[in-house]
Amino acid sequence: MRRPAGTTQDTTDSPPLIGVENLKMPEWARVDERVAAAGFGQAVRALPTAVTVVVRLAWRTSPRLTLLAGFVHVVSGTVTAFGLLATANVFTALLQQGPTPERVLESLPAILVVTGSYAARAALDSAVAAVEGALRPRVTAAADDAVTAAVVRVGLIAFEDADFRELARQGARYGVRAIETSLRRLADLTSSAISLAAAMVTAGLLNPWLAPVLLLAAAADGWAAARVAKLNYRHYIDTVSRNIRKTVVEEVATWRTMALERHALTLQEPLLGEYRRISRSLVREEVRLAHRSNLVRTTGRAAAGAGTAVAYLVLGWLLYSGAMELALAGTAVLAMRTASTALSSTTRAVNSLYEDSFYIGFYNQLLAESRKRRPPATTLAAPADPAEIRLEGVTFTYPGRPSPALRDISLTIRRGEVVALVGENGSGKTTLGKLLTGLYPPDEGVVRWDGVDLAQADPATVHANIAVIAQEPAEWPMTAANNVTVGRLGRPDPDRRAWREAVGCSGADEVIDSLPAKENTVLSKKFDEGQDLSGGQWQRMGIARGIYRDASVLVADEPTAALDARAEARVFAGLQHASTSLRGGRRTTILVTHRLANIRSADRILVLEKGRLIEQGTHEELIRAGGLYHELYEIQARAYRASEAAIPQPRAEDAEEEVSPARTD
Repeated sequence: MRRPAGTTQDTTDSPPLIGVENLKMPEWARVDERVAAAGFGQAVRALPTAVTVVVRLAWRTSPRLTLLAGFVHVVSGTVTAFGLLATANVFTALLQQGPTPERVLESLPAILVVTGSYAARAALDSAVAAVEGALRPRVTAAADDAVTAAVVRVGLIAFEDADFRELARQGARYGVRAIETSLRRLADLTSSAISLAAAMVTAGLLNPWLAPVLLLAAAADGWAAARVAKLNYRHYIDTVSRNIRKTVVEEVATWRTMALERHALTLQEPLLGEYRRISRSLVREEVRLAHRSNLVRTTGRAAAGAGTAVAYLVLGWLLYSGAMELALAGTAVLAMRTASTALSSTTRAVNSLYEDSFYIGFYNQLLAESRKRRPPATTLAAPADPAEIRLEGVTFTYPGRPSPALRDISLTIRRGEVVALVGENGSGKTTLGKLLTGLYPPDEGVVRWDGVDLAQADPATVHANIAVIAQEPAEWPMTAANNVTVGRLGRPDPDRRAWREAVGCSGADEVIDSLPAKENTVLSKKFDEGQDLSGGQWQRMGIARGIYRDASVLVADEPTAALDARAEARVFAGLQHASTSLRGGRRTTILVTHRLANIRSADRILVLEKGRLIEQGTHEELIRAGGLYHELYEIQARAYRASEAAIPQPRAEDAEEEVSPARTD
């Protein structure tokens, strides 16, 4: 039956927009597969490495707090053992010959000791929490700072490597978080292990047979805790893909960037149906997990009950045979309960530390890999305003790519030249611009500024003298004024003359004048009263930023791709002006563009094809040569000629009628 107009589509039987089947495990979750498949013994063997990293980082952060944390944990465990032994004295004083009033009075000192031990344990627990509360944020901040500093200082080419980007994500996000949780788990492990040791020692002092019995009774609880933790982790692995898909659907159903097409395509109900479908599958998994966890816990409790029954049978046999006094039985029971709780906590802490150890491994690997990818320290400085930039036999290949992006490029650019790089998409124009400015190192060949090999020079001295205007400029979440001045922080500009020149040459003044608070407007919708810009407006801000930088070498990569014709003409005029305003001299300007009509006045045009430099010369020389540049230029020019020819011209009689007085009929 035909659906009435205006009704929403029924999504009950519609095919899924985003599948929920775990067709492929995300690469970053491979480590979680290893965690889920590991046994408890493997977890224990993997602990020393992770623990060493956490303790070493804590020691570097604050030796005093690290020692204090260890001290209060040891003292807390000792007090636990002392409290158990003091309890034995109380039971002995009360029950050895019957709880007479005199015995009660005689036991008061022992009762006071027990009470004091519990009070001391409570105070020590508070001290442990206070010390950890002071230490953990410092360790987390130190780990975060170390990984951020490591990644910030790597070369730009590292971010073209997908493996490094994934390692940076894993190490920075999950590695730092794992260090924080590991510090907490290590504290739990220390506390529970000391409590377990205290219970075992106390039981052993009461009777040697009690120690193995305590382990038997507590092992079942430990097994159940470990098994439930494993089930929870396995559930996380099995549903990770669906949770990712659920997040994606939630984003496209609610995010502002999708709102226009979401409403225009009437996708609200289909997206809601998809969200509910994935949610239902996750709910089914949650219910299944709850049933399995409950079964494991029930089995563990049953086994623990059996172990406890055996323990009490042994305890009864010890009492029956006279191997243990009746007065000590209460202490033995208390030691059993303490050991059971401590063993369960120890098992959980070991499992959690093992899970975190993989991510801590990522953290260490990221630090090591970042050190490798960091440019070597050198005192060689690049010239501030090179008279000549020379490329000799330069070849460059992006990481993971089978073929070079540039092959055997040799050329010379002289100070003050305006050089245009043209060619079809993928010809290597943008890559060549990054090699000229030392942002990428060549795989073969050499890039020299006045004879200085940029691969051997201090990158800071190279980058301080370049300005890059990107096709998709960074959208800095700061004020419009700072979006320009961030191009050269600390540049002296007391009368703001340089700032006004940059925004005027770029056309950014029109953007700023349209903002509610002018240059003080924050350009980000993440802030209250923040404003967003269109692509063309952001491009003007990026151009202003590049001009304000006032560098000796300027690379403009498709600077007007999102601008209209009038704005584009103004920007190119501004760039021409900026190329002659470098501290009274001429800056070297590299233009990467597809708009060939705007580069006719360039000093030289370099034409690339599939990574090779195939032509170079002025516009007139390349047109006369009749090569690729001539072909590309004619394609663009032909389109304009065809558009002009398609515009109908007014007839003579129409023109006469247009200027004649209006008729009154």
